[in-house]
Amino acid sequence: MTGRISPRGVPALFTGTRSTGRGGRSEPAPNPPGGGRDRSDSGPLVAGGGHDAPEVTAGSAEGAGRVDERFSELAGWIRDEKAPISAALVAYLLPRLETGRAGTLQFRQGGGASAFAKRNIDDRLSRPGKPKRNLFVRTADNPFDENNRLLAYVAPDFTEKERRELTRAQRSTFNLDMIASGRAAPFVIYPSIPGEFDLPMLVRAAAQAREAEEGIWADAATLLAYEYRAMEKLHRVTAQLVGGADLPARDRFSWRERYCADMRTRVLHGPEDYLGVLPEYRLWIWPADVAEAVGRLNLTHAPALVGAG
Repeated sequence: MTGRISPRGVPALFTGTRSTGRGGRSEPAPNPPGGGRDRSDSGPLVAGGGHDAPEVTAGSAEGAGRVDERFSELAGWIRDEKAPISAALVAYLLPRLETGRAGTLQFRQGGGASAFAKRNIDDRLSRPGKPKRNLFVRTADNPFDENNRLLAYVAPDFTEKERRELTRAQRSTFNLDMIASGRAAPFVIYPSIPGEFDLPMLVRAAAQAREAEEGIWADAATLLAYEYRAMEKLHRVTAQLVGGADLPARDRFSWRERYCADMRTRVLHGPEDYLGVLPEYRLWIWPADVAEAVGRLNLTHAPALVGAG
């Protein structure tokens, strides 16, 4: 791992290892988390730390159809150069938006991810002839996302003896299971970086799922969940611009917020320049955290980020 991001001293986030980190505790599990992602309000109580499952915010097949229409409309605006988006990102996103089924595909994949999560959690918490295991829950360093959903790492609560006897893979969190099955994309956000043993597990699981075209990776038209949310925001912004609004730059580009660092090279890229980084090596950084992350992780700026590319 020389030259790659692998900070020491970070509590294990993907193997259910007990730590004194933020919020680690056991909870009873009569109703497994991760189920029932179907929602029409602000979202589920618990969202995945370290992974990003497809959204079901459309609420229904009919709602997903309306998203199809909005995204097709957005594709037209992009074609007419009315949307504030870079040419490089257009080349990647436009074919996905122009399928006419981007919303429906996301909703279907979200339903599949929810069904997998329910089955997987039930299977891993079950013990023949015994009550179900409790859950071990650890919140992320930044415990809430932009939709006020709790970001947490969740695993079966193993006994101390079991933790000594089981491999790290056998103690994996449900978060890692989602990535390994291809049901979710890796989504590591600074400063919640998995530890030196867990990060390689995440990268390997994500790469294997992507290369094997498992789950969401099976369809070339897939929008990763964070791309889907960005396109929803871009549609709203572009609709205002098309309607004649004179938006300041801050509002025009509010649809893309996070910077992206390449874990392999430690190069920091701008919010629209992440495509050159394979999904499993993307480390996302909020603008307010960039200065700290550059110092702590010894990042260097991509030429395009400093106007040299």
